[in-house]
Amino acid sequence: MHVLTIFREGAAPTRAELPDGVHVAGSGERCRVRLPGRGVSERHALFQLSGDKATVEDMGSDTGTLVNAVPVAKRTPVTASTPITIGPYTLTLAFVPTAGATPAEGQTVEPSHGHTVEPSGPSGPCDRVTERPCDPPAEDPAAELRRSVKRQIHQELVSRLDIKRLSAARVRPEELRRRAVEQVEAILGEIRGKLPPDMDPAALGKEILDEALGLGPLEELLADDSVSEIMVNGPDRIFVERRGKLELTGRSFMDEAAVMAAIERIVSPLGRRVDESQPYVDARLADGSRVNCVIHPLSLIGPCITIRKFARRQLFDRDLIGFGTLTQPMADFLRVCVLLRKNIVVSGGTGSGKTTLLNVLSNYLPHDERILTIEDAAELRLAQPHLVRLEARPPNIEGRGAVTIRDLVRNALRMRPDRIIVGECRGGEALDMLQAMNTGHDGSLTTVHANSPR
Repeated sequence: MHVLTIFREGAAPTRAELPDGVHVAGSGERCRVRLPGRGVSERHALFQLSGDKATVEDMGSDTGTLVNAVPVAKRTPVTASTPITIGPYTLTLAFVPTAGATPAEGQTVEPSHGHTVEPSGPSGPCDRVTERPCDPPAEDPAAELRRSVKRQIHQELVSRLDIKRLSAARVRPEELRRRAVEQVEAILGEIRGKLPPDMDPAALGKEILDEALGLGPLEELLADDSVSEIMVNGPDRIFVERRGKLELTGRSFMDEAAVMAAIERIVSPLGRRVDESQPYVDARLADGSRVNCVIHPLSLIGPCITIRKFARRQLFDRDLIGFGTLTQPMADFLRVCVLLRKNIVVSGGTGSGKTTLLNVLSNYLPHDERILTIEDAAELRLAQPHLVRLEARPPNIEGRGAVTIRDLVRNALRMRPDRIIVGECRGGEALDMLQAMNTGHDGSLTTVHANSPR
């Protein structure tokens, strides 16, 4: 048997049990999995379930069926961590071993989580999953116990060690962590005899320290070089991208407050803020990884964090040639263009590698020139000695003090630059950038969001 979970933005998830067999998903009344709404065809996708195996295929729908964000047509295997997108819905299938007989055909069944599976009528034995919202599935007792223990230890740590006060007093991070480690070890020593035998105190202590001082369950994902992007959809759903595929991890924050604390640790060092009056923010991590955060009231599922990780090692033209992104003649041509002070605009869609290519081009810049970089969130990595880095600033809590990319481009013209590099042009600064390129600042570099150079 498989458990089907249906997610839709702004609605509670629905769950139902699907026995082995073939099941149609779509907006039609006779579909076993009925998904009404715009973007869903009458007979949209076909699920085939057999034992612990599950596949999905598109049935010639108008909008297509996506598995791991990739459109599929033929039968495609899916697992419990595989997101399936049908119109505005995201579905997952998880195999659950069953003990007992399968209900007889045509019999009304009352599975767990508040669903009714009932016969659909004269078309045949096509049961239908009704859309009555359900409560979230029962938490695994061991996971709930671990979360409860972590919460208690975390509260005790906060009471013994005023982390916010120490941070405000500018205690060095190394000293702050040393004190926190001492307190966590002391607390674990006091309760060691009360912990379940299968709960590792060392691993528990590390998780608590990560949430108290770092980014909690994201710390190990940030250290994992195979992860290129991290997506937090509320406290209990963390996705990652590995080799271009989306995966649902088994990690979670303790609660929404823990997610908000992680967001605060990201944005505070940059002088930025996020609250109900400013419920979204762009930021960066210390290594240059790009971060976007959205909270209530814009996000209906809890605080959301999206982190696009930067490679630990800076890439050069030889790396792009090795990946097949460039050829040697292309790299030679681009190098000559940069040295001859040709203006270059890198265009591409989201995630296409614009900033990566801009970093590669910047490696060709001479070391005896004055270079100014202007970015919304500093991401570029340049090694030239005469480098000035400028970063835009959002308005303060009173709505004043904002410094835009356009302001910085105008100001850069008065700073005697040999080269101006703008991380991304997406507003009025495009005009100022063009004027700079045509008034003596040849050899400038920038990127723009576009599907093609034209």
